[in-house]
Amino acid sequence: MNKRRKRATVILLAAGLLAGVNTGCFAAGQTTSVQGKSKLNSNSEKHVKVNAGSEYLKVAIDTVELMAQKAIDDKTVVGMAVAVVKDDKVVYSKGFGLREAGKDAKVDGDTVFQLASVSKPISSTVVAGLVGEGKITWDSKISDLDAGFEMSEPWVTREITLRDLYAHRSGWPEHAGDLLEDIGYNREQVLHRMRYQEPEASFRSHYAYTNFGITEAAVAAAKAYDTTWEKASEERLYKPLKMNSTSSRYSDFEGRPNRALNHVSINGNWAHKFQRQPDAQSPAGGVSSSVNDLAQWVRLQMGKGKVDGVQVVDAAALAETHKPHMLTSYSPLNNLPCFYGLGMNVNYDEKARLRLSHSGAFAMGAATNVSMAPDQQVGIVVLTNCYPIGFAEAVGSTFMDVALDGKSSRDWVALYRKVFADPTTLGLNPDATDYAKPPANAVAPMANDAYVGTFANEFFGDVSVATKDGALVVRLGPNKSERALKHFNRDVFSFETFGENASGWTGVTFTVGADGKASSVQIEALDIHGQGKFNRKL
Repeated sequence: MNKRRKRATVILLAAGLLAGVNTGCFAAGQTTSVQGKSKLNSNSEKHVKVNAGSEYLKVAIDTVELMAQKAIDDKTVVGMAVAVVKDDKVVYSKGFGLREAGKDAKVDGDTVFQLASVSKPISSTVVAGLVGEGKITWDSKISDLDAGFEMSEPWVTREITLRDLYAHRSGWPEHAGDLLEDIGYNREQVLHRMRYQEPEASFRSHYAYTNFGITEAAVAAAKAYDTTWEKASEERLYKPLKMNSTSSRYSDFEGRPNRALNHVSINGNWAHKFQRQPDAQSPAGGVSSSVNDLAQWVRLQMGKGKVDGVQVVDAAALAETHKPHMLTSYSPLNNLPCFYGLGMNVNYDEKARLRLSHSGAFAMGAATNVSMAPDQQVGIVVLTNCYPIGFAEAVGSTFMDVALDGKSSRDWVALYRKVFADPTTLGLNPDATDYAKPPANAVAPMANDAYVGTFANEFFGDVSVATKDGALVVRLGPNKSERALKHFNRDVFSFETFGENASGWTGVTFTVGADGKASSVQIEALDIHGQGKFNRKL
């Protein structure tokens, strides 16, 4: 067994569960000690209007500023940016820390971050805009919009709608398709191969978070208007809101001079090692933006689709995204229900106030959060450029508590740190086989020729096992990404996984037939949903 199921999967599941934690989807606890007035330097970017309509607003902003500066000082994160909207005004915008560890460039309100899954509520806003134009509805069938798309079951192919995919109720297992992206398939190839994805539950009966479900819905909606997803998001949302630093293309993010790079922890220190290229799932995780741009989107969300007197997105179509469509969980401590709308967590707090939120997480080094209370007209955006540890959510939750009720209901930083550090939250199994360390009494393998060959899998495509410099290698995906195989025990080998869902060393188990040749190979990292067996082809 792998030590982890899928690193990005479990991080996002934890972030999704806890994104609504201050709505009652988690337990009450202690009052945070991080409150009071901040000490600002003369070149602060802080913009606060104390009379913005909430007696608690200034205290909430001061609290967030203290949390942010402390996090930079103690290296909890490398860089972050925060924006606050109240009563249709951007009342605060500020950057903290560095765009890249060890460099001088500082984060400000215009620094562009990768948003990860905060892309989902943005893309549902774009689709709401398309729905408002009249050619499609939230209940338009994917089969009418994208004739080339198929599910494994024909009747589901015929019936599945935009609403179904944006509510994560396709019947697919969680994060279906993500591993295809990891091994090199592009968006079109992944969406084609999803016809071979076996369902985990009955259609519309089960919530399971799937990036490529939302991606297909967004692509299909754009096709109804003879455009691409990237153009639709730019023309229907980013340009009208003057979100000039926002894009659904990775190349645009890469070209921004003022951008925050991703960081992971190496030997206890933050370092820029990876930069996630998420174009394959752009509508679900590929948007990049700044807090100044996102503040305009928050205004639109809480303004029923209208900004500065202009109806950018149809109010009724947008309102559908804010309604509960699927039950996602119950609080383990107070038993309040948690819901998913369309690309958005939709919950109600203990005072029955509507709360909208979403988190984003890249295991390659990004963590983001947006939280809104539309009826109270207050919202916050928090962007960070580090591996997710729950800090973005802690800032958002603390702010919303203080802004709405005058004090924080618990120590959010400690709570999120505990949850994200819990081995079960991260999918860790301490009793799992450690494939990086072969047993001392390992049985020798057969000759390399026994394992060499091409092995087929309908979902993942072919993999090949070959020799290179006298050792075995495995080649996966359309680009034949090559990994060295390390012997573990008899017919079991291992290799180090790669990509957003990298899970350390994974087992590769050959089944050898009577002819002395491997008849099949099973790759554990690809077998999360039971489809990781490859049968000999050549």
